[in-house]
Amino acid sequence: MHTHLHLIEWFVSVGALISLLYYLAVLFSAWRYFRRRLHRNLDFTPPVSILKPVRGVDREAYDNFASFCNLDYPEYEILFGVTDDDDPVIPVIQKLIEDYPKRAIRLFVGSPCKGWNSKVRKLCHLSREAQYPILVISDSDIRVRPDYLRAVVGPFRNPKVGAVTCMYHMQPEARLGSEIEAVGLTSDFLAGVIVARQFEGVKFALGATTAVTAERLKGIGGFEAIADCFSDDFELGRRIAEKGHNVELIPYTVATLSPSQGALEAVKHQLRWAVGVRNSRPWGQLGRLLTQALPWVVAATLVQHTWEGAAGFLGAYLALRFAVAWTVGVWGLKDPLLKKRLWLVPAWDALAFFILAVSFPKRRIEWRGTEFYVRKGRLSPVPTKD
Repeated sequence: MHTHLHLIEWFVSVGALISLLYYLAVLFSAWRYFRRRLHRNLDFTPPVSILKPVRGVDREAYDNFASFCNLDYPEYEILFGVTDDDDPVIPVIQKLIEDYPKRAIRLFVGSPCKGWNSKVRKLCHLSREAQYPILVISDSDIRVRPDYLRAVVGPFRNPKVGAVTCMYHMQPEARLGSEIEAVGLTSDFLAGVIVARQFEGVKFALGATTAVTAERLKGIGGFEAIADCFSDDFELGRRIAEKGHNVELIPYTVATLSPSQGALEAVKHQLRWAVGVRNSRPWGQLGRLLTQALPWVVAATLVQHTWEGAAGFLGAYLALRFAVAWTVGVWGLKDPLLKKRLWLVPAWDALAFFILAVSFPKRRIEWRGTEFYVRKGRLSPVPTKD
């Protein structure tokens, strides 16, 4: 019995130390990453096609779309794609076209492409209609600043660059579910992105913005090759990297105006994502268990024989965790919400561990009203019973 207790104490203490070392890795990676300066090549402005697959009306949708119409860039077009001609977002896009008559904006309905990922089906259609050699894909709820295209396109001056992506922060409404999810994004998820870049290189892309040359896209089989993928942005970046091209994660941030949601809705959204990621990248999901310091530290604290040991683990967690949140979210990403809601970070950590644990036995996700299996990163619908 004594031996078993000793093994448990050793196991959770080692787990806690590894997770705390991960926070040190985040701080080192963030310090190196955010010290970089973003170089904008004012004389490098090739024409760009912005592809916007949309469905439904997001919060402040018109203002989000309008931000792409006011870019400081000489020549670009915006292509919107919807699935059905009764989509309520169509009048919003039509008003945008009326308000910006000098801007090249086109709307396409439907897609001849096949696949279970409706976003990628639209991108298949839009990429075929695009006129220009650089394609910038952006989610429908993204809002950008006037220098956006100059920042995103600049790295393509290097012919070795096949894709460019950037990070983002949420601008949620004042509801607990929305705010805690936003805190988790900048203090946890994007912290992991920065560590991955430092130690593995960038072999992925993020949905807030992914830019790719039409030539490199063709080289991986186009969007048609990933039309069944759950994590299409990740797959796009991975496949371009596998072809030997660089994927650049630039130190530039856009905003996503997330929908207003309560705590239960936020949990459902995060659980769907966790299940999809586990079935797409199972080893990565297992690795996340060692980056969640809170449960390890709580367990290590409970098995300590002295109050000094317990206080040491707890104090190290609080100091390093808040340092990570501040360095990545506040200093690096300039997230205004995290600065005000820093106290929500431990609450997010507890919620994140719960979601991670619950995600392991689940095999299905519900996405836009349809149930899917995710097998090796690909979607397949759950057969309906007659």
